[in-house]
Amino acid sequence: MKLIVGLGNPGAKYAANRHNVGFMAVDRIAADHGFTPWRSRFQGETAEGRLGEERATLLKPATFMNLSGQSVGEAMRYLKLTPQDVIVLHDELDLAPGKVRLKTGGGHAGHNGLRSIHQHIGESYRRLRIGIGHPGHKDRVAGYVLSDFAKAEGTGLDDLLRGISDGAVALAAGDDARVMNAVAVRVSPPRNSGTRPGDPGGKSLKPLAKPAAETPPEPSSFADRLRALGDRFR
Repeated sequence: MKLIVGLGNPGAKYAANRHNVGFMAVDRIAADHGFTPWRSRFQGETAEGRLGEERATLLKPATFMNLSGQSVGEAMRYLKLTPQDVIVLHDELDLAPGKVRLKTGGGHAGHNGLRSIHQHIGESYRRLRIGIGHPGHKDRVAGYVLSDFAKAEGTGLDDLLRGISDGAVALAAGDDARVMNAVAVRVSPPRNSGTRPGDPGGKSLKPLAKPAAETPPEPSSFADRLRALGDRFR
C-alpha cells in the first residue's frame, strides 16, 4: 500500500494556484486510473485504487498547506504505513515549469507543507517535486505561489499533469527513471518520431515510397536502336 499525497489549499479560491499543483496531479491520477470517488477522511479527501501491483490511497489534506502534516500523519498511522510508504507531490520553486525531480529524505527548503509533514512523520518520505519556476526575488514568492497559472501556461501544465499520471504506476513501484521518462515524453516529445498528430495510439507511420523514375523502353530491334540513336542527334 502506498499513500500518495498531493499538497495544496482547499477551496475554489485556491484551486488554480501554483501552490496547488500537487492537488491537480493527484486529481489527474485518480481520474485516469479509475480510483474511487473522493470522500472526506483523515482531515482531507481520499480516493482508493490500484497502480499496477500496488494498492494506493490518494490524499488531499484539507487542513491548509501549513498544517498538512496533521492529515498525512493521521492517514499514515491509520493505514499502518511507514514514512517510506508515503509519496508527497508538491510545487517546487527551484525547478523550471515542466520539470520534475524525485528524492527521498532531506530538508523542507522552506516549503510550509513539507515543514509540517516533517514535524509529524519525519523526513524519510519520498517526494515528487513539480517545477513551477521562481518569480525572481524572495519577496515575491508568497504572492507568486498563491497566484493562478496563466492561460498561456495551460497546455504545458496539462502535458505535465498527464506525464505524471502516465508515470503513476512507476511512481508507486519506486521506478524513478520510468517516472521521469513518462513526464519527458509528454512535456518534450521526441522530434521526427514518425507519428502524425491524431494518429490513433501514436503508431509509427511508414514513409510513403517514392514513385520510381520513368525510363524509356529498350528498343526491340536493330532498326529501332538505329532510329533511337538518330533521334538523339537531331
